[in-house]
Amino acid sequence: MGRDNGAMAKTPAQRIKKHGANAAVPQHHLPPVVNPTTARTPEKAQGNSNLIVIAGVVASLFLFWYLHLLTLTQLTQLSDGLAMPDALVGGFDAAYIGRLQAAMNSDALGQLNYVHKTAGTLFPLIFGFTWLLLIGTNVARKALRWALWALPMLFVVVRLWGNVAIDAMMGTAGPDAGQVALASSLTVAGWVLLVLSLLAGAAAVFLNRRNRNVS
Repeated sequence: MGRDNGAMAKTPAQRIKKHGANAAVPQHHLPPVVNPTTARTPEKAQGNSNLIVIAGVVASLFLFWYLHLLTLTQLTQLSDGLAMPDALVGGFDAAYIGRLQAAMNSDALGQLNYVHKTAGTLFPLIFGFTWLLLIGTNVARKALRWALWALPMLFVVVRLWGNVAIDAMMGTAGPDAGQVALASSLTVAGWVLLVLSLLAGAAAVFLNRRNRNVS
């Protein structure tokens, strides 16, 4: 028994040295490697994208309400009831800006500038990101996807540029015709691109559902 225990205690190298090729070397089996990753199916990826899109849509709606229906409306209390340039869908002229500048003091202009830097920046960025993801997850054709993507991307650029243009226009001593024309054009273009972006998102969802029904 002790002899067997001594034999078992020997290492594989000692057994080979003593017994040669006939040495019995115990086989050690490693435990199977467990892959901790889980399979990511297309359905799961689509579900995750849909959750992000839904969250983005909710955030965009909230920011639109907060910016246009609450904050900019409240600022009319500091401008003798005159609407802020951002809210004028049809644009504005130098005469209107002259009246607005006369009604708003430096504190009111500072609040408008603060709105542009906060909600006025967050809304187009979050909306643009959400709509890019919405279109990207529903449109498979590359050319069509880029064509639809162009609308929300242009909206973000135009809207942020419009914020800067309005602040520069309102900060002058009197209405400058060139600044008024630029800010007005960007404001109108921003509203048009917002509507077109909404239509592009709706079209992307419609095309995706139609393709599913056909397949």
